[in-house]
Amino acid sequence: MRINWNIIKGLFLLGLVVFLYAFSSFKNNERSVSKVAVQFTGNDNVYITTEMVNKLLIQNQEQLYILPKDNLDLKEMEFLLESDDMIKSAQVYLTVNGEVRAKVEQKRPIARVHAETTFYIDEDGFWMPLSPQHSARVPLITGVVDKEDLNGVYTLALKIFKDSFLKTYITEIQQDENNQIILKMRLLDFEVLVGSLENLDQKMKNLKAFYQKANKDKVLDVYKSVNLQFDNQVVCTKK
Repeated sequence: MRINWNIIKGLFLLGLVVFLYAFSSFKNNERSVSKVAVQFTGNDNVYITTEMVNKLLIQNQEQLYILPKDNLDLKEMEFLLESDDMIKSAQVYLTVNGEVRAKVEQKRPIARVHAETTFYIDEDGFWMPLSPQHSARVPLITGVVDKEDLNGVYTLALKIFKDSFLKTYITEIQQDENNQIILKMRLLDFEVLVGSLENLDQKMKNLKAFYQKANKDKVLDVYKSVNLQFDNQVVCTKK
């Protein structure tokens, strides 16, 4: 029987390729992490730095830079990052050269509460701590605010955040113990009495109409209060 050397050579080469691939994969997985690269998405303002993200990962994965890549739990690393009160979401993945990359989306603050405690409310209605890196230019919320029940002030803060006029001119939201709201406006002395959040859209439309008319007539500085609590009208009190 003749030996087909071409088949034997082919099988040998195939085996050699499989061996080299398996050996390369094994050695690659045994390589330790060389670097952690952080990319922030969705927000120009940095409330949490690369160093802070690195610290979070190292604290919760103590031997991050000496662990073999194969031992890293990327899902756990994502969970650890997302458990931070400044981070909205995180994606963590590995490159072939042993670099850990983290895409981090920060929470976006829309108002700052200054009551018994001080913190931000983010665009999803959750609290977030103040940042030592950056101070957001957002309306201030004062008065009686329950950290466990932010629905009312969040609804109004989100309304202001999404409206270019309100975002420009509303500087402070005051809430009393009965959840009644008073607004303060930029460079103006009068208070805007909103009351409850019932018919909020119409109240804000009335406020805009009043402001435009009073500004045109140059009488904004003659009022001490502007009341939006009456249907389809604005009741003003002069100084």
